[in-house]
Amino acid sequence: MTAAHNSAIDALHTAYLAALDQGDMAAWAATFALAPDTRYFCTSAENDRRGLPLALMYDDCRGRIDDRVSFVTKVWAGTYQPYRTRHFIQRLSMDAAGTNQYRVTSGFTIMMTPEGGATTVLTSGEYRDLIEIQGDGDKFRAVFRERRAVYDADVLPRYIVFPF
Repeated sequence: MTAAHNSAIDALHTAYLAALDQGDMAAWAATFALAPDTRYFCTSAENDRRGLPLALMYDDCRGRIDDRVSFVTKVWAGTYQPYRTRHFIQRLSMDAAGTNQYRVTSGFTIMMTPEGGATTVLTSGEYRDLIEIQGDGDKFRAVFRERRAVYDADVLPRYIVFPF
């Protein structure tokens, strides 16, 4: 791995977390590759451990990621109690997964504050990513080809609108 690839992956993580914490679903979607087979999953550790394909969010192609943006910003707008999040991550491992691709595992914690309420822990877990580096020369950009958010909680403390 080059220092430029490492910096691009750090920038990707920063952009992803900033998009979610600012409620910017278009910016969230922009962190994913445009390839049709790009995927996002959010599943419980129990389902993951048991090999069950059940997921809280199951976006198995780029089109469904774009659909999620429309649902959150248009269809569900005004139908849920607003809440803010703060995401914290720590990279745990990174391995080459082919030309300009890396498998990256990171731990995460998400804090949640409902409008007019107190801050609590929403959940913690592990991101398992396939990240692709795009570009060449001195201009690199990292994007998710797959992001799997495996959350620790068996039961979440509230309904979930935004991706993890």
